[in-house]
Amino acid sequence: MFSKILVPTDGSETARKAAKHAIELAKLTGGAVILLSVIDRSIFFAPAVPGPASPTHLIEPLEDYMRQLAEKDLAEVEKLCAKKGVASKRILRYGHPVEEIMAEAQKSKVSLIVMGSHAGAPCRQRCWGA
Repeated sequence: MFSKILVPTDGSETARKAAKHAIELAKLTGGAVILLSVIDRSIFFAPAVPGPASPTHLIEPLEDYMRQLAEKDLAEVEKLCAKKGVASKRILRYGHPVEEIMAEAQKSKVSLIVMGSHAGAPCRQRCWGA
């Protein structure tokens, strides 16, 4: 029924709940889960700050930190998949979240996308932007 389920995650509690539901669906239907986290680089540059004036010495460590958090979130959900005996694949991308989610859904030919309806605390909006 659902051979591939795409689970976009931003590390929020809402995303974790959605992932748990997706894992249960995959287990029931014999499907696999594709975990996706998207880091939106545009959140590092405020519209009021011109590109050349952006302090890259600050942006690069911030971007590294965001990547580390996203990888940690993906690893945690991947552990849940393994615990339930569900095959999983994790993907980390940079770009516009909506575009990246749709691109992965088409590329992987997923049967279903399961995601939370809104992000959690402001610090967890790091991958999606606001």
